[in-house]
Amino acid sequence: MKLKNIDKKIRRLAAKIEKDTKKLAKLRFKLSAPAKKKKRSAKKSKQAARAKKRKGKKEKAPARTAKRKSNITPERRAQLAAAMNARWAAKRAAAQASSSSSESAPVPVSGLA
Repeated sequence: MKLKNIDKKIRRLAAKIEKDTKKLAKLRFKLSAPAKKKKRSAKKSKQAARAKKRKGKKEKAPARTAKRKSNITPERRAQLAAAMNARWAAKRAAAQASSSSSESAPVPVSGLA
């Protein structure tokens, strides 16, 4: 056998062993994971039981903060609403005018002469 072929076989074997080692580590981890999870959940439940004992009585929920009332009079509110409606109507009219003018006018084609 040539030295080159032996070297190639050794590299392939080493790669295969490394891959199998990784697989083995992964499987071992999967095997130990449920035990760790069980241990963790037992610890959490103990902590929860201790906390429940300590509390004794139920704590009150924090008071909700009151919404700020706007300092605007009904007359001013009506005035603002009228102004906004007028603005929206003008915007709609402008949009309708621009769309109707673009439909009737032919589109100029550049580059064709």
